[in-house]
Amino acid sequence: MTEQGNAVSPVRLTAEDGPDQPPVTPELQDLYRGFEKALLVPLWTRIGDLMPPHPKSRAQPHRWEWQELLDLAGRAGDLVPVGRGGERRAIALANPGLDGRPYATPTLWAAIQYLMPGENAPEHRHTQNAFRFVVEGEGVWTVVERDPVPMRRGDFLPQAGLHWHAHHNSADRPMAWIDGLDIPFQYGIEAQFFDFGRDELSEQELTTPDRSRSERLWGHPGLAPVSQLGTRQGTPLLRYRWEDTDAALADQLELERDGRPGTVEPGHALVRYTNPTTAQDVLPTIRAQFHRVRSGAETAPLRETGSSVYQVFDGSGRVTVGESSWSVTRGDLFVVPSWTPLSIRSQASGSDSDSGALDLFQFSDAPLFDKLNLFRAHTENLTNGNARTQNSPS
Repeated sequence: MTEQGNAVSPVRLTAEDGPDQPPVTPELQDLYRGFEKALLVPLWTRIGDLMPPHPKSRAQPHRWEWQELLDLAGRAGDLVPVGRGGERRAIALANPGLDGRPYATPTLWAAIQYLMPGENAPEHRHTQNAFRFVVEGEGVWTVVERDPVPMRRGDFLPQAGLHWHAHHNSADRPMAWIDGLDIPFQYGIEAQFFDFGRDELSEQELTTPDRSRSERLWGHPGLAPVSQLGTRQGTPLLRYRWEDTDAALADQLELERDGRPGTVEPGHALVRYTNPTTAQDVLPTIRAQFHRVRSGAETAPLRETGSSVYQVFDGSGRVTVGESSWSVTRGDLFVVPSWTPLSIRSQASGSDSDSGALDLFQFSDAPLFDKLNLFRAHTENLTNGNARTQNSPS
């Protein structure tokens, strides 16, 4: 760093010989010292970093094994209280390329949350959009705006920003699930707000109804309550049931077997969770999808702008992300950085999957890229080497 009056300039420039660079002379060196003092950076010294030919993410492909996460979360359950201060017993995935920050990708947070029997996680709210996804277990209710919502295996529970929420475990055993939020994005653009809520839930909120009030209003496919009509930025449906997701995926593969269109590629069924008031993404900044890859099938390599986090819900397989390749089983999580190719080969069977296929939950930051007209996808064709590129909207 160089001195700037009594302060130290963070700008440091080095004159180097190279293509399209000016000759290195004492005068150029002196000019660069002047730029440093004035806090200026000439584009010709940084254009390769600022305008690369394609996205180069700082995030790295990485896999976290579910059993290791569960073991560590269980130890935390014995040692770490769930009340104020820690606020939630949530343990975030830290991508190895992001300098130890608790970020799965530059825009997405993913964490395992662990609640002991009889525990209540106190109420709060925040501008960050969030969801919960349950890979195993039941017995916990999330309480959103005083509406108790059951959480069961395979359920997806989205929650738009600035909704009061708490959790309580009515079971006699611990339960873990994954949280997804847009914390890194909101932190990076300096837009986040957070409020503490009540320390205790009411007796009514500690009840355990089979269906929440939101499901009774919005949980009927293709039918909207006229009394509640109006566009909402986040979905008013607080629980997308596994039974419905499972049936939709099974029907797609059955249509494929009948020779009818329905899958996105051979052996690959895909559904997207949507907001029933808009038919768009379920949250303003987060896209959530569910994949089912038939046993023996392999997906074509896919690149997308923006990043994704996947969790294996059921089955086993081989996942390749860029230069990294892993075997994955139930609960494992992995990250796909921006414009890094992903392909998935299903090795599932009836012994490790209820569906006999490899089932994966995915969430991404695609809505941000859609809104900015920056979404782009590129799929390679495994059979003939051709490729397909898709621009916004996705």
